[in-house]
Amino acid sequence: MTAVDVLVVGAGPVGLTAAAELRRHGVDCRIVDRLAVPEPYAKAIGVLPRTLEVWDAMGVVHGALDDAVPHLGQLVFTDGKRGPRVELTLPPEIPYPFATLPQYATERLLTEHLARFGTEVERPTELRSVEMRPEEVEAVLAHADGRIERLHARYVVGCDGAHSLVRKAAGLTFEGNAFPEQYMIGDVELDWELPAGYSMRAVKLDANGAVDDMLVCIPMPGVRRYWLSMLRPCAQAGGEDDSSAPDGMGDGRGPDLGQIQAVLDRLSPEPTTASTLRWSSTFRINHRLVDRYRNGRLFVAGDAAHIHPPIGGQGLNTGVQDAYNLAWKLALTIRGMATDDVLESYHAERHPVAQEVVDRTVRHARTVRHARTGLGNNGDDAEMMLRRQAQLLVAYPDSPLIQPPAADGTPAAGPAAGDRAPDCRGLLSDLAAYPRRLFDLLRTPRHVLLLFAGSEYASGDGAARLEACAAEAHRAAHGLLDAYLVTAAEVPEDARPVGLRPPRVRDAAGEFRDAYAPRDGEALLIRPDGYLSGRFHPAVPERLTAHLRRTFLTSAAAGEAPPVTVLQAALAR
Repeated sequence: MTAVDVLVVGAGPVGLTAAAELRRHGVDCRIVDRLAVPEPYAKAIGVLPRTLEVWDAMGVVHGALDDAVPHLGQLVFTDGKRGPRVELTLPPEIPYPFATLPQYATERLLTEHLARFGTEVERPTELRSVEMRPEEVEAVLAHADGRIERLHARYVVGCDGAHSLVRKAAGLTFEGNAFPEQYMIGDVELDWELPAGYSMRAVKLDANGAVDDMLVCIPMPGVRRYWLSMLRPCAQAGGEDDSSAPDGMGDGRGPDLGQIQAVLDRLSPEPTTASTLRWSSTFRINHRLVDRYRNGRLFVAGDAAHIHPPIGGQGLNTGVQDAYNLAWKLALTIRGMATDDVLESYHAERHPVAQEVVDRTVRHARTVRHARTGLGNNGDDAEMMLRRQAQLLVAYPDSPLIQPPAADGTPAAGPAAGDRAPDCRGLLSDLAAYPRRLFDLLRTPRHVLLLFAGSEYASGDGAARLEACAAEAHRAAHGLLDAYLVTAAEVPEDARPVGLRPPRVRDAAGEFRDAYAPRDGEALLIRPDGYLSGRFHPAVPERLTAHLRRTFLTSAAAGEAPPVTVLQAALAR
């Protein structure tokens, strides 16, 4: 009988993210996948700015930046006439743009990243059954050599897709429906002269103004390589429905090059020839959402929890952020440092996000009958629409881990508790001759406490109070917290002696003040997943420690020696 802290089922982008983050947080895990080799298909290709921020924090973004290509916007054509160009341009303070990267490339990058922690995907290994017990989960695994293994895990994370066995074993429902239209997709090269980096959407309307035919082409890495999505003609769709997979990607019986060329001949805004067909499939759009993300020791993430129309590339990105949200919480729990509210917060935070994504993409998919672009803003201005599409507006204000609003503590400007922590540049530290980004300080599996010092708090009693806050917060978080004193640009460099704790960074460019609107003597607590846990003004040790107890057990409750992980026990031997 073997044992592990966490078993991750499924080695797609979501499962690989979960496993890599668990390992980065010091947790022992195994990850299994029933396929002998990863699928070589460009299924999900959209990479959103928030996901690139997540990959930055994980330490994997550089490979993505080398392999991906920018997605600059969309060209729209209706009955052959060019419509307004949609630009995917975000404000300059957002560090990453919209991009495209084939799913197999994403999986390769994450697999290589996971291997740096000494963990390999076990292939082909199939999960046969899961039985949850009060103190553990027993999983039965079938290996390629016919060996049946009974594995004891403290927790199981199901990233095993729309047919998830983990979800079924957890007794979770997966309600939803399907659209009647069928679609074809293809991965091809096109020899047209349309602007590089832009996707193209062409529709043909019938006499009533409804969409009768449609083609969407999205640029991918490579020479004039595109991911095509097309309405499947009724004549081809008759009879048996090919799209048996509820995740919407079909079973691979897709159009041939001639069928794709016929669609291009009808709808392309300029003559073009398709070549080099790498993959094609058919699918029907489904939308489903799990009722809960957790049942006891069983969790679901990604397509095992939610599927929806592939508009705006929301699916893979939402799933990656499911895993990113869950991993640090599991790690704290396994180390005996977290309250049960920490695990409960996974559902409380991520289920509303998936509900919003499902509702929004279903709503947009229905506009296909009205010749819209699929990027409708529902009354938002253009920038707000793009931020929502980029998943930069995801927030957790109602989470049990987040500081509740207070009349005297809510800032007039800047991000509130539960919001994403934005990046800023131009931070100068005592030991670096170059400016740093705030994201450089957040690239850690620990909480980060930022203590802002203006003229009053940069020295003397004010600075001493902030130093006391840092020390008490560090103790309350069992040492899993990094603290920094952020001094305003106008504060003299010699206002505080060099070398004191916490270390200081100077907001030389004023970008931290612009992004956060901090008040002199305010403390900003940022979680390991890059969300503001709370803002405290003035910073007082008692308020900070009381808030940290929403996440961390007290030393007495955690015990003098928190339970070690399986990994820590192995290292000790």
